[in-house]
Amino acid sequence: MSSSNAQLSRYAVVLGLLTAIGPSAIDMYLPALPVIGHALGADPHAVQASLMAFFIASGAGQLVAGPLSDMFGRKRPMYAGLAVFVAASIGCALAPSIGVLIAFRFLQGLGACASMVTPRAVVRDLHAGTEAARLMSLLILVYSVSPILAPLVGSFVAEMASWRAVFWVIGVLAVLAAAMVAVLLPETRPPAARAQSSLRAAMAAYGALLRDRHFLAVASMASITLSGFFVYVANSSFVMGTHYGISPRTYAVLFSLNAVSMIAVSQANGRLAARFGIRRVLRTAVVAHAAVAGLLLALTLSGVDRLGALVGLLMVVYGLNGVIVPSAFVVAMEGHAARAGTASALLGTLNFAGGAVVVALVSPFANGTPLPMVAGIACCSAVVLVLALRTLGRPRAAAMAGA
Repeated sequence: MSSSNAQLSRYAVVLGLLTAIGPSAIDMYLPALPVIGHALGADPHAVQASLMAFFIASGAGQLVAGPLSDMFGRKRPMYAGLAVFVAASIGCALAPSIGVLIAFRFLQGLGACASMVTPRAVVRDLHAGTEAARLMSLLILVYSVSPILAPLVGSFVAEMASWRAVFWVIGVLAVLAAAMVAVLLPETRPPAARAQSSLRAAMAAYGALLRDRHFLAVASMASITLSGFFVYVANSSFVMGTHYGISPRTYAVLFSLNAVSMIAVSQANGRLAARFGIRRVLRTAVVAHAAVAGLLLALTLSGVDRLGALVGLLMVVYGLNGVIVPSAFVVAMEGHAARAGTASALLGTLNFAGGAVVVALVSPFANGTPLPMVAGIACCSAVVLVLALRTLGRPRAAAMAGA
């Protein structure tokens, strides 16, 4: 392996693990959601509120974390965020009621936002175009290990100790992540670039991004694609446990299959983008995503209620997420190198804000059966398809927009 490839792999490991800190705080406690509700005397909607609190805090916090990473460098905001995350994890572990848990989950989301927004900015600091897509795909590979291991680790810890021990484990992982940043990740935002950044510049950058219709359209594609996944995250443990009667350990295994699929598909993304162009690959993946999600909804509406069909088709859907999300990030950030941190922050905010809104819209219809969850996923996929056809539907127009 060449020194360049070794360095790329090292950065991908560190950035992937940093990006996974926030999602691990979601995935690891998913198998224990029903247990948490029983232990704290809370109904499923109140327990889901702890997820929504994390989504909202992570989304809002990234609006601040992104500009701070432009102003003070990439590493210092990450250290501060991880410190808050560790403190909030301890609070979650000691929470005496569902209200206190929700409050500390909100604080935990604020702490996680720096480690979620900054890695995308680091990718843009280091590379652009196909090389950025390659590094982003490697990052997704490492990041995708989290949804495989986190639910399994969470179910094991909850069974062996308690649901509270899950949050102690999450806090320890954040401490290890901070150590890796200190040892393995260089500062990629030079002082000269930081001198050009300020709060006023950040506000101007947000204004420019919000006026960039192409950026907003492509960023919304990533956001709504992930919103479909968040619908699954918020509802699947109750559907699997109540409707299909499976154990938390089996649920963790089934949840992990989605990450396996995402890893397998995402690793072809860099090669496909180099051969066919990143926009063409993105457009094709969106069409396939909508087709499979639509098939799943049609089967569910027709009365097909089989766990194997649900799991198998969702594996395909979330495998395609491994192409859509990183490709959309790269396409959206094209032309925004000078404000990479701010652009990454707005991307992250749209992702989690969209997730919180969609989960809130689907939640009133949740009845323990697969239909509300599947309908929410299919609706998200349909909206992404419309955005893709309008934004990337004509290759010549898309190329001009990128230029």
